[in-house]
Amino acid sequence: MTGTLRVAVVGSGPAGLYTVEALRRQAGEGTRVDVFDRLPSPYGLVRYGVAPDHPSIKSIARYLQGVLEGPGVRFFGCVELGRDVSRADLLERYDAVVYATGAMVDRRLGVPGEDLPGSFAATDFVNWYCGHPDAADHSFALDAEEVAVIGVGNVAVDVVRILARTVDELRATDVPEQVLDALARSRVRRVHMIGRRGPAHAKFTTKELRELGTLAEASVHVPAADMALDEAAAALAEADRHVRGNIKVLTGWTDAPGGRPRRIDVRFWRAPAEILGSGRVEGLRLERTRLDGSGRVTGTGEFEDLPVGMVLRSVGYQSVPLAGLPFDERSKVVPNDGGRVLGPDGAPLPREYVAGWVKRGPTGVVGTNKSDAAETVRNLLADLGDARIEPTGTIEDLLDHRDPPAVRYEDWLRLDAAEAALARSLGRGERVKLARWEAMRAACRTPDQG
Repeated sequence: MTGTLRVAVVGSGPAGLYTVEALRRQAGEGTRVDVFDRLPSPYGLVRYGVAPDHPSIKSIARYLQGVLEGPGVRFFGCVELGRDVSRADLLERYDAVVYATGAMVDRRLGVPGEDLPGSFAATDFVNWYCGHPDAADHSFALDAEEVAVIGVGNVAVDVVRILARTVDELRATDVPEQVLDALARSRVRRVHMIGRRGPAHAKFTTKELRELGTLAEASVHVPAADMALDEAAAALAEADRHVRGNIKVLTGWTDAPGGRPRRIDVRFWRAPAEILGSGRVEGLRLERTRLDGSGRVTGTGEFEDLPVGMVLRSVGYQSVPLAGLPFDERSKVVPNDGGRVLGPDGAPLPREYVAGWVKRGPTGVVGTNKSDAAETVRNLLADLGDARIEPTGTIEDLLDHRDPPAVRYEDWLRLDAAEAALARSLGRGERVKLARWEAMRAACRTPDQG
């Protein structure tokens, strides 16, 4: 059977929308693509993972908007796989399904005290200050004078930067008003960023790192001893411009910290051993580390305690299982070969594909999803050829009579306009996010819908 190719894409973040773009480029503009997201707003990590003080990166949303507004593309928000639609529902109505749901939870530290009040996943904190509706009612009192952020990647740097910024620096961003109020009351004066390995192995980019030195009221300090490079680290710095840039920036912060109101301490060669406290976080015990002969991190048996009142762990994201799909608990991805979903026997499952972090794990930058999606789409088109299914119904049959109804693209535009209007009324930048489910759904409705 030939005819219009119909594809369902589950997830409207960069991985999902780059998949849409790849489909239109490789299969032609006659292709029909329906994009589903459990949120009423599109753009995924670009909207809810990029720090609000990074408007240049958020400009990617404008590019993705053009993809979503392309011919033959439709958006269905507030539609959750496994709750509102099933795999079978989609496979009965589309020639192929691409799952691009990202990586949604933090990895755990696996140390005593990790579940004490005051110990949080960085994802929860990021979702809160980015206005994710799942985190709108989270409580971050920010009443501790010292905070530890475990991890030395870009997410950790974002978290540290938000904790150390002044409210005036954030007023023009899209941070929800209730978050801005909480940050205004913050008592945080010292933030420790902790890495298990040395500076040559840090995952943050030099551009992100350098921004810590531009904060209006925060100074940065790195212990000079932490910057000592062994022969292997020195060789890595010599060979890798990214590492060399990081080392240069960090070395510039080894002098005595300035007398600014807030201080950031970047500390390497330390691993969390225990989160201390009775009833809530009262401290963090660190063990000094080194590399063994095989290059693995090992403890030295030397410990130190930090008097922190909050711990945020940022040691990597992982995906969660999708309803009915195979899932590799070890690697935390959907088993796949070039995007083809693999069944328990290792053979590809017909017409099911993955893209993005749920395919490859939380690696790369936003742009990495472009080539990743292109690979998945090449394999999808090679598998399908001219084959098409005879659909048993339309997606509207399932969604149009649901309460609450699915959010269409024009509904999202109403929400988008409401956030811009809120910013104008508050005298704050281009938009202020509506962060609660009920407020977002209300903004999506037309007046006659009540």
